[in-house]
Amino acid sequence: MRPPDKQARVRAERYRFRPVSEDDLPLLAAWLAEPHVAEWWGDGPEASLAEIREAMDSISTEPLIVELYGKAIAYLQSYDPHLEDDHPYQDQPFGTLGLDLSIGNPRMVGIGHGSALLSQFIEELFAEGVPRVIIDPDPANARAVRAYEKAGFRAIGERTSIYGHVLLMARDAEEGEI
Repeated sequence: MRPPDKQARVRAERYRFRPVSEDDLPLLAAWLAEPHVAEWWGDGPEASLAEIREAMDSISTEPLIVELYGKAIAYLQSYDPHLEDDHPYQDQPFGTLGLDLSIGNPRMVGIGHGSALLSQFIEELFAEGVPRVIIDPDPANARAVRAYEKAGFRAIGERTSIYGHVLLMARDAEEGEI
């Protein structure tokens, strides 16, 4: 019998999502400085880390560390655009949550973890009653767009806002399994 391929193993793995703590900040600072993260995330590692620290005390944003086999591999945050004054995605249905994702360890990029962990997390959100999940990659970030499509997201339009030019993508609960 042939062993399962790497993609099949990734799809079968379960991820753990836990709140970011002060102890995670040095790791997050290192991840934010990684070229594959820095290219797409914020205004530099210091400013981005300050935003994460602020999100730790926010009622609208939930910053999370994603673990695989007890090792931190990614930063994921969910946010409610309806709880933020003047958020550009308040036109989305009430109950919609937005996501931002960065896989920190460069060895974990490009092997299916992004779409697999998003799929697991989104199914948990849908089970809690969230009707829609959105994500907004830079349209030039082809790797992210592909991963999000594999996780069941579909493009719903391009926008330019205070966050820059983005491809707004959505996945709705009634769309079911991917």
